[in-house]
Amino acid sequence: MIDLRSDTVTRPTAGMREAMATAEVGDDVYGEDPTVAELEAEVAALFGHEAALFAPTGSMANQIALQLLVPPGDELLCDADAHVVTYEIGAAAAYGGISSRTWPAVGAEIDPDLVAGMVRPDGYFAVPTRAIAVEQTHNRGGGGVIPLATLRELRRIADDHELALHCDGARIWHAHVADGVPLHEYGALFDTLSVCLSKGLGAPVGSLVVGSAEKIARARFVRKRMGGGMRQVGVLAAAGRYALAYHVERLADDHAKAARLAEAVAPFGVLASPVRTNIVPLDLTKHPLDAKALAAAARAQGLLISVLGPRTARLVTHLDVPDDAITRAADTLTTLLRA
Repeated sequence: MIDLRSDTVTRPTAGMREAMATAEVGDDVYGEDPTVAELEAEVAALFGHEAALFAPTGSMANQIALQLLVPPGDELLCDADAHVVTYEIGAAAAYGGISSRTWPAVGAEIDPDLVAGMVRPDGYFAVPTRAIAVEQTHNRGGGGVIPLATLRELRRIADDHELALHCDGARIWHAHVADGVPLHEYGALFDTLSVCLSKGLGAPVGSLVVGSAEKIARARFVRKRMGGGMRQVGVLAAAGRYALAYHVERLADDHAKAARLAEAVAPFGVLASPVRTNIVPLDLTKHPLDAKALAAAARAQGLLISVLGPRTARLVTHLDVPDDAITRAADTLTTLLRA
């Protein structure tokens, strides 16, 4: 099977497995795992922040960060398709007591003036806004990259209103490779970031919360409360360090493969938006096949794709999909869409 459902389906490479097998470990709850400490220091430095904290999942990393920024009962602003309110099962409310309000889903095409107009100050018996969250790249926005100018304007708005700014950077590595923006330049714009190792970078597990030393010290308590304190976790951190060393620049290959798939499906009028990174969004509104039917037909031909809605599907390229598989996938999709 050719699996284009997600970049979360990757398996550790031989080199990554070797790094995991030989990792030096200790008890991380006691702060004694040297490999975890090295990973945290490396990621913090990449983004120009003081500290970072390893977490088992991207959802936990996001929710830890949000609890650092938004007191219980106060408000987070984000877009309606943001991972933090779409795919984290109400965690902001359930665990942090955080109230969320959203602007219309537009992927990476954010209107800063619209966001500024949504900010609620203290007083008037309204829920006060405390933070803004954005997603880079944007998952349900087809892997779109938020322009640096937009992020700078959101930073200005946050500063003007004394708000925090969080980045769900699960795929920020793709934005870095696609637009050439240095990671430290992204880091300078945000109070906190969550960055994922287990998607395009190919590690089996792991994300990190990035921020100031003070915030990360608090984050350790929040992580423990949420059940995220782990022991000899250096075997997983070693996979992350390997990924950072060998799998960041190769993301350009995944972008090129996604562009090939986009070129194949474009003549059928189903490409939902321009493809910038490794996600190819499909809009089947005007096609005879709906998303479920296309996915079932593709599976029968040995190709797995994601169904995101009745008429919405998605293809995601990653390091486990070689060039010949992309060719076969493109041929399969062309045949099915033409029928």
